[in-house]
Amino acid sequence: MTKTKIIPILPYTGIPIIVTALLILQAGRTDAFNILRYGVLIILSHTAAILDFKAKRIPNGLILAMIAAWVLIMTPKLFIETDTAISLLADSALGFALGGGMFLLVYIISRKGLGGGDVKYMAAAGLYLGLGGVLTAMFIGTVFSALSALTLILFKKICRKDTIPLAPFLYAGVLITIFLS
Repeated sequence: MTKTKIIPILPYTGIPIIVTALLILQAGRTDAFNILRYGVLIILSHTAAILDFKAKRIPNGLILAMIAAWVLIMTPKLFIETDTAISLLADSALGFALGGGMFLLVYIISRKGLGGGDVKYMAAAGLYLGLGGVLTAMFIGTVFSALSALTLILFKKICRKDTIPLAPFLYAGVLITIFLS
């Protein structure tokens, strides 16, 4: 039995906190609900990106934390603004299904060429971003990933059959999507 190597994440937490602070200052994001929702997504996505980059895996516990945090954030919204929350829940469910479903299809077709953690991560991110947001984040992330892989292959840093972690690029897609919306 092999031991799981624990990677210290604390030194990396400053970046998402700064990004969340910028989010607070961004026009149109002044309500507490969006600050909390996107702030949690930024912090947990940053953690997923670091773990995927360092260990090439995204733990199920992190995905469960993302989903649990989303439930905790959405519950008060259901009682305070029921009509808005119901439409947001529908959009979130579609984002979850599309984000996870599209990546699951790629995972199956590519015979695990895409990691299972990436599939679960995009499903969870879809809860926060909704249908349109998750599509944008996936597109931006996969384009960045493809361009990086092509550059690394061109400079002979990796071979065509080598893999690169996808979560850092998806995280960049999530950040860009949040700030463009």
